[in-house]
Order: sequence, then C-alpha cells, then structure tokens
Amino acid sequence: MPARQSLADIQFLLNNVLQAPAQWQALAPFDDTDADLAAQVLAEAARFVDTAVAPLQRTGDEVGCRFDAGQVHTPPGFREAYQAFWQGGWPALACAPEDGGQGLPAVLECVLYEWLAGANHGWTMAPGLLHGAYECIRHHASDALKAQYLEKVATGEWLATMCLTEAHAGSDLGLVRTRGVLQPDGSARVNGSKIFISGGEHDLTDNIVHLVLARLPDAPAGPKGLSLLLVPKVLADGSRNAVVCERIEEKMGLHGSPTCVMRFDDATGWLVGEANKGLNAMFVMMNAARLHVGLQGIGLLEAAWQKASAYAAERRQMRAPGAKDTSLIQDHPAIRRILHTQRAWIDGGRVLTYHTALQLDVAKHHPDAAERAAAQRWCALVTPVLKAALTDQGFHGASACLQVFGGHGYVREWGIEQIVRDARVAMIYEGTNEIQAIDLLVRKVLADGGQGLSALLTTLPGAAPSAAASARRHALVEITQTLAIAAQSDPELPYWVADDYLRAVALVLLEWAWGQIGAAHRTAPNTARDRWSAPAQAFAQWVLPEFDLRTGILRQGIAQALEFRTKEAVNARWACARSYVFNSKM
Repeated sequence: MPARQSLADIQFLLNNVLQAPAQWQALAPFDDTDADLAAQVLAEAARFVDTAVAPLQRTGDEVGCRFDAGQVHTPPGFREAYQAFWQGGWPALACAPEDGGQGLPAVLECVLYEWLAGANHGWTMAPGLLHGAYECIRHHASDALKAQYLEKVATGEWLATMCLTEAHAGSDLGLVRTRGVLQPDGSARVNGSKIFISGGEHDLTDNIVHLVLARLPDAPAGPKGLSLLLVPKVLADGSRNAVVCERIEEKMGLHGSPTCVMRFDDATGWLVGEANKGLNAMFVMMNAARLHVGLQGIGLLEAAWQKASAYAAERRQMRAPGAKDTSLIQDHPAIRRILHTQRAWIDGGRVLTYHTALQLDVAKHHPDAAERAAAQRWCALVTPVLKAALTDQGFHGASACLQVFGGHGYVREWGIEQIVRDARVAMIYEGTNEIQAIDLLVRKVLADGGQGLSALLTTLPGAAPSAAASARRHALVEITQTLAIAAQSDPELPYWVADDYLRAVALVLLEWAWGQIGAAHRTAPNTARDRWSAPAQAFAQWVLPEFDLRTGILRQGIAQALEFRTKEAVNARWACARSYVFNSKM
C-alpha cells in the first residue's frame, strides 16, 4: 500500500476534520508541535514505509520465517528494515523524551502503524507491541527494571512480547498454569509454556523482552492470582536465559511473522507491579494493543481498496449501463458500490481512531480533571468498538475488494489474496471480537445502566447532528436502558446480543464521523469535495441502514425477555392465589 497515496487524505482528516494540531497543542507536552512539523514527520514516515517496508511484503509471505533448532530466521530484508526502523527513531515517536522518545502526539504514531500494517502486516507484527510494553514497564516496573529495560524498549532497540496464552488457556486467563517463584535476590524463577506468541524468537534484535503472565505460589485461583514477570531472552551478563522456542506455527497468513511456542525452563525474571495484580499491569499494554489492532483493520482495508481501485481503473469488461462500448469495470454500478462502501469505512474509521488517539493524550495531559475523565470515558467505551468493528470490516471488506478482480483476485500474482489471509487473524487476537462486544456491553455499558454511553453520545463534539442522526442516538440510549431492565429477567440476553449492540454503536459513531467529514469538506476546495462525496453517499445508502437491522434484533431479544418476565409474574400471582384458596379450605 503506497503510504504517500493516502497522505493527502490523512492530512485533510487531521487538519480540516479533527483540527488535531489545535487539540494537541492545547496540551503542555505538545505545545510546540505545529501542523508543519507533523506534516514533515508524516511525509518522512510515508517515504520510509514505501521504500523500506512495503517492498518486503511479497517476500515475507512467500519465503516466510524458518525454524532451525530453536532459532528463527526472518525473511530476507526483514532484519535490515527493522534496524533502519529503530535507528531512525520510529518506534519512539510517541514515547517520552526522558525515556529516549521523541515526545510527539499519539495520533502520529497511529498513522504510522496504520501505514505499516497496510504495507506489510507480517513485518509490522514485530514492533506492534512495543508501545504497549513501554507503557506497561513505565507505569508498573521497579526503578531498577526501568533503568535496564525502559529505554531499550522505548527506542525499539529491543523488541517485546506479551506471553498470555497457554494450550489450555486461551481467552480464559484464569486457567494459566505457568509458575513463578520469587527468589531472595528479588528475581523469580519462571516455568511453563506459552503458545501463539508473536515474535517470541527472531533475529531482528539482539534481545527480546518477554512479559509473562504467571502464578506465584499460594496465589488465589483465577485471574486475581496472576502476576506479571519480565523475562529477557538475554540476561545482563550476556548469557542466554532459559527461554526456549520449541516451534513456530504454520498459519493461514502472516507468514513473515513467527508465531512461537515458548517454554520457560527455570528462566530468570522479575516481578512487574504487585504480586497477584498482573492483569492490572498488563491492562495498559492490552488497551494500546487493541487500538493498534483496529488500525490494522483500516490499513489492510486501505491496501485492498488501493489494489482494487487501480485494477478497476484499468480492466475493461462488458458494457456499463448506458455505455456504447466495453467499459472500465469501475464504471459498473456493482463495482462502484463495493469501492465506495469500503472507502466509507476507511474514512470514517480513520476519524474515529485518530480522535481516540487524541483522547488518549487528553486523558494523560489535560489540566482539567473533567476533560481527562471525559477522554478516559471515550477511550474505555470506544476502544473495543474500534478493535471489533474495524477488524471485521478489514477482513470482509478486503474480501469484497478481491471480488473486484473476479478470478484474478483468487490467484497470487495480484497480491489481494494475501491481504485477505493476513487480515483474518486481527479478528481473533488481543481478545476475539465477540469478547470485545461482551466487554463493551456487559462490563462497561450495563455496569452503570448505560449512563456512560449516554453521556458520550450527548457530548459528541462538532456540529449538531441531523434529526435522523439524533433519532438514532436516542434510539440507542433507549435500547440500552431497556436492555438493562430485560437482563434482570434473562441474564444471558446481553451475551446473545452483544455483537449486534457493538455494531449498532459502531454505526452511530461512524455517522458522527461522517458528519464531521461532511462539515469540513463543504468548505474545502472542489477537488476535496469530489473526493469525499461518493463515500459519503455510500455510507448513507449502503452502510448506515444496518443500524435498523441491528436494533431490530436487539428489540426482539428485549421483547422476548420482558414477555418471559411478565408471564412469570402472572404465573406467580396465580400460584399465590391458588395457595391462598387451598389453605382457606383447609
């Protein structure tokens, strides 16, 4: 995916739609980062992505990673590209200057990683967890661990992993069996096996920092008994730690990224944060990872759209309605519908993810406590929506873009089939999309009766919504409140309809995003107006009507639950009456 091809679009969204420079300059750490500096950073990032990373996409897929007696060799060119990446300062873009970072707004890092995922998803898996690992170590590790590891991770000189999953414990982390035993010198001995560890072993960097969930002796059962341990591949004295890669998985896609089975054989590690509170320490890492996974969905969909759009502009087939001669396939309504619909998701998704990145900085740095709280509410509620909805569309939208090629899309030479394969895993990792939906509805929305979501919808920034948009927001609030009541009668109901609820929320948020785009492009040059009008129409015509489908499913489930409760109440009253009559006769 040529990053430069989307640079103008992204500048428009940041500067015209979101007024991002004004937002980040209102925060003390970024008050000297103006729009011109941000533009220079993004232009250079686009050049790096296009010249150093994108050319390795096909090689990474066809050659893949090679496992040899515990060693993993990445595809040709991968190590050189990564060394240039970290030495160029790209992993440290949004890290604090005192930690070796550049101290730039988080949204610039988001744009970079969106481009990287679209250009070469397999390669991008390597640095994908760096920022989350950095935040985890920065906020929870001891001063001694920070002194040794923080800057190395911040700059990307050393890569990091997140070791959660075990063969018997996937989404249910409470079943983790890996053990850690604290030693008198403050270290820990770690024993156990982890699976599905992205980048668990490779030749990209000289060291790998593993963040491992484990259970200390006498720890409580379940997730509340988990601790987080930092376990390096190479110890401070230069010796190899007792961390072994047993094999790498043969996967559907992402062949350029080694997915490892890791074994810890009395390995040396150190506690990060408090004992038995490992999930609290890792939560920072997981949230950052989920936002970046949502960005992967956008980047992969953009890459698929670019390929399909270019093909549609060259390939001639049949005659479009009203044409006299054989037409370009981009002139056929069915193809235009596919391309404009995916464009609507990309553009709206960018507004939402970039706004979320801006809110991350507001939550950290704004001087007003109320502003920080509102930003934190946005991030907590919207992050699972972005992860699930955008990765879902990244895969299904890429598949739709493959359809533009017809039979040519199903063969390797055009590259679109690789994007479809690579995109599928994003719906699974960092919490499956079903788990994201449950997290949103059960743990976050219903926990306060929907008050947080209602506050978010009523305080969306920008111009006042249209009457139709306002009605959809009110409908979502009403459904949320009724769902909370119905769940008292049918506790399973929220779990049945969580996916539908998340999609409804996503559509309302996308409608807000497109409202902001529409307000901005009405005052933009004519070329910009032409660029944004077709996807805006596609969103209204082909995407937004799904809201009625999803809310219909939700209302049906609520009605059944409430009817059940009513019937139970009636039966209970009759039972009381019968009991009274029977006892009276006695």
